[in-house]
Amino acid sequence: MGKKIYEKSFKEKLVKLHLEEGRSVASLTKEYGLGQGSLNIWIKNYRKECSQTETGTKDLELLDKIRKLERENKELEKENNFLKKAAAFFAKEIED
Repeated sequence: MGKKIYEKSFKEKLVKLHLEEGRSVASLTKEYGLGQGSLNIWIKNYRKECSQTETGTKDLELLDKIRKLERENKELEKENNFLKKAAAFFAKEIED
């Protein structure tokens, strides 16, 4: 059995789901039934193509920055929720 050939539009769709929407490679490969190696190669090739143009490079840098900020935001939200619960707990202890 030979290698399966995927349409360029399909590859771009999965790469954009990963880069723009932050979907993990593992979740995409599981959902679409392909190997992680294939998707990683498509991502690498897309980044390579984009890096050949100034606009593409800036877009990739912005996407990386957005993903980093989204991760930081999630972490800060978790910390904030923890602190709210701790404050409520200690406020209740003081009242009792």
